[in-house]
Amino acid sequence: MKKIFVLDTNVLLHDPQSLFAFHDNEVIIPAIVLEELDSKKRLADELGRNARSVSRLLDQMREEGHLHEGITLPGGGLLKVELNHRSFLRVQEMFGEMSNDNRILAVALNYKMEQEDVLEEEKLSVVLVSKDVLVRIKADVLGLQAQDYLSDHNVIDSDLYTGYLTLFVHPSVIDEFYTYRFLSINQLQLKAKLNPNEFVILRDEMGTSKSALLKVSPDGLRLEPLYLSNEPVWGITARNAQQRMALELLLNDDIPLVTLSGKAGTGKTLLALAAGLLKVEDEHKYKKLLIARPVVPMGKDIGYLPGEKEEKLRPWMQPIYDNLEYLFDTKKAGDIDKILMGMGSIQVEALTYIRGRSIPGQFIIIDEAQNLTKHEVKTIVSRVGEGSKIVLMGDPGQIDHPYLDSLSNGLTHIVEKFKYEGISGHMTLEKGERSKLAQHAADLL
Repeated sequence: MKKIFVLDTNVLLHDPQSLFAFHDNEVIIPAIVLEELDSKKRLADELGRNARSVSRLLDQMREEGHLHEGITLPGGGLLKVELNHRSFLRVQEMFGEMSNDNRILAVALNYKMEQEDVLEEEKLSVVLVSKDVLVRIKADVLGLQAQDYLSDHNVIDSDLYTGYLTLFVHPSVIDEFYTYRFLSINQLQLKAKLNPNEFVILRDEMGTSKSALLKVSPDGLRLEPLYLSNEPVWGITARNAQQRMALELLLNDDIPLVTLSGKAGTGKTLLALAAGLLKVEDEHKYKKLLIARPVVPMGKDIGYLPGEKEEKLRPWMQPIYDNLEYLFDTKKAGDIDKILMGMGSIQVEALTYIRGRSIPGQFIIIDEAQNLTKHEVKTIVSRVGEGSKIVLMGDPGQIDHPYLDSLSNGLTHIVEKFKYEGISGHMTLEKGERSKLAQHAADLL
């Protein structure tokens, strides 16, 4: 059954292509949304870029007809800019202000009221689509259907890719692996297909302690032993199976894209930095270690900061410096700055400055990638030049971006899109190793 979808401004600012995501249904853009897009179009960030993109798309569509009368979309639906919100007084009585959100709600409510006079077999459901939780709650109070924008969700929570799985097999299978040092995937008779560079933990179905840790080959045809032994990397030793698998991906030069996810304290940043230092300083595989993270505040922004660029960035980059101080075992404040200045091969940056760059021959670490949008992740990974390796990591459960969630953020997006590729690998770290208190905080809070 066809529906009428009324779009909030934040849906278009989040994904300009959302105009085409509703198939053969009607898509309504309240006129006040155009005003809100106009107020954002001069911004230099992604919101401004998306506002301009939507504006250009709507301008192109004017060639198909008048937007206020409705034009046909490629998927067979109808796009219309709606000026009518006669039901605004009812919304104002309920919420008491003439805000833009309430005007959008009034348009949706007006459509719903119009459908009440239509024959039953011709009625269309009216759905307000918004990424603003409070707008959806207001819609519910008014008796309107409301939902989040779901087209950018690549997966449901229960299907999030972890990068490894545990299989219980007959002990003879484990013995065969240790004898021949490989297994054909067909021998396991799995219902689901294994992904390239995915890890498999084999355990004895008879209940003994016999087990094996394997990795799927890049071509996805066989199971192989891990390439590396569990030796310390810049003084860091893997404390659990997931950390060991993560190091296997981080230190494999044939895997140029690695993604790591996990709760706070699971060791993502420390493992990536240790691997990067080994590859840059000891093995000289890469000429520079570049570490970057998005400038997204947790809680209230602290405003403008004094000083040069490095001084302004220091509060945002402090988590990186904390880990570097641990790896270099510095004793006094300021020692890490002297060390980094003397080495010259380690660069700490904000992602603000990465657009337009080409980065060849470097080990690149992008921290807090869960606060990036799909477009920002594409921009970053497309900067990677020949001979570089990039590591994206973060906790999808800790998102500070107002319009992202655990399923629509850039980190989850790239994990799902690249899990079938032999040039990438992913690992979800589950056990906290920072401290017992940190682990309890991550689990209970």
